[in-house]
Amino acid sequence: MWLLLGQPLTKMEGKHMDTKKTLWKLLWDYDPNGLIAVDPHMIIQIVNPAFCSLFQVDQNKIIGMHAAEILGDVSDFQSAWQNNQVVKGSEKEYPQYGLYVRKVIFPIQDENIVACIMVDLTFELQHQKEMRRIKEETLERVNKVVDKQMQVAQEIASLLGETTAETKVSLLKLRKMYE
Repeated sequence: MWLLLGQPLTKMEGKHMDTKKTLWKLLWDYDPNGLIAVDPHMIIQIVNPAFCSLFQVDQNKIIGMHAAEILGDVSDFQSAWQNNQVVKGSEKEYPQYGLYVRKVIFPIQDENIVACIMVDLTFELQHQKEMRRIKEETLERVNKVVDKQMQVAQEIASLLGETTAETKVSLLKLRKMYE
């Protein structure tokens, strides 16, 4: 017999809870977002496999470490805990991991932890940088084409000016000869 808040559970209720635990475990394991929970002293309590993959760490080795050893600045975690507020939309680049994430950090006072969901935006950042590079290259090419066209137009104008002047001189000479 299982107990929930001092009340005995039936076997069916117990199985239902086991199913829910299994489902939550699956969600935790398969969530593509990095999930981390630290205590108020910023000691890592738990991470999911996606976090380990993003930060290229072994789960067994980082549990018990100070979060700053992996994440660097943890002031946003401390702020969330101290102010008991959710910190949304905080973005951070971790160049040493080739990673750019958007974080949602929230305290869970009842459990004495600060949790964080990290959404990997690395691909989007790389895409933006590539688009910026392509735009810059395109503008550079357009400027080169315009400069070349201007140079050719000036050369044509110069040649036209020379031939027009020569024609005028020749016509003036002919005119003088007929007069």
